[in-house]
Parts: sequence; structure tokens; C-alpha cells
Amino acid sequence: MIFANADMGPVDPPSDCSACPRLVAFREELQGLHPGWHNAPVPSFGASKPRLLVIGLAPGMRGANATGRPFTGDYAGDLLYKTMLDYGFAEGTYRARPDDGLTLNDALITNAVRCLPPQNKPTGEEIRTCRPYLLATLAANPSIRAVLALGRIAHETFLTALDLKRARYPFGHGAQHELPGYGMDLFDSYHCSRYNTNTGRLTEEMFRSVFDKIRLHIP
Repeated sequence: MIFANADMGPVDPPSDCSACPRLVAFREELQGLHPGWHNAPVPSFGASKPRLLVIGLAPGMRGANATGRPFTGDYAGDLLYKTMLDYGFAEGTYRARPDDGLTLNDALITNAVRCLPPQNKPTGEEIRTCRPYLLATLAANPSIRAVLALGRIAHETFLTALDLKRARYPFGHGAQHELPGYGMDLFDSYHCSRYNTNTGRLTEEMFRSVFDKIRLHIP
């Protein structure tokens, strides 16, 4: 795998990361309003030597930003973890809190941007600033054989991190892209947000169809 000999930096930002002034200001505001929340960069969560990497956009305010674990505490996590349990990528019971004992099997979950952005919309500069942590995560896990991008921004951020042309690998729900030289395939899904499911843009059956393809790729 191409990352095996890469210079590997830290896979997660420090808890007091100051790289993005706008995100720091928002974090400090929430620390005053909700002192019991995590309110810090959210580290990746998962198993050692994972074959599946799930990439989201950024922590949700009352989800990962509050709990400190990706996709934990909001609706997106309800659907994601239920599906991962059904397909054997998770074990235990998901109770929307980091001490529920849930563990991941053969999988790792991360976000393109590790800090909560206002209105869930990171800027291009914030995405670029956080990209080294995605690269370090890939370098630290050469076992990865499938990447699931939840949404277009996660898809495009991943391709840019690998210096691959977006036009060659267009985003589309259910798409599967072979990435020659990287030993992995990229799978696309609409983000499992409440908005997407409420509007019918993403149904549970559509989401499961993507995991069907992933399981064929990594039995």
C-alpha cells in the first residue's frame, strides 16, 4: 500500500488544537454553554487493523461534539451503527453514548474535519487544514481495503488527500471506485443524516445496499 512508507504524523489532533480560528472560537463558546460536553476535536473510533474506513464530514453538535465519539448521540449514528451491527462491523449494543460498550469489528470511523463547524459547514481551508490527520490515519492503517465516504464532501476530501482527480471518480450514491495503486476501493453513500432520511433522499434499504457491496469486497 502506498502509505506504508509515508512519514506519519499524529492520527488525531490535540484536544486543544488551535489550527482553525473560527472552529476554536465556536468550541470555546460551546464550552461556556455546555461545560459537560466533549467540545474538542473528536478522535477516530474503531478496531486495530481495520479493513473498512468510514469517513463522515464533521462532528454533529449534539452528537460527536457532545459525546466525543464519532456518530454517537445523533440520528446519523442510529442508522450507521445499526447497519454496522447488522453487517458484522460492530458488536454490542449502541445506546448513543460513549460508555455503551459498543466495539467495532474490522472497521474504523473518522471525520474529514475533526472539530464541529458552525451550521455543520466547514470551509475549504478548514478541510485542507485537517487533511493531514486523514492521511496519517490511512498511513497508520495499511490494512484498509474499503473506504465508505458519507456524502460528497467526504468523498472529495478523500480523493484530494490521495491527489486523485475528482472528475475520474464522480460521487454517486452506491458508486464503487477502484483506486489502482492504493489497494482499496472507494464506496459512496449519501450521508445518513436525519434530513436525508426524512426527505427520502436516503432510505435504510439504499444504505444497506452500499454495505452489501462492501461485504462482497471484504468478506
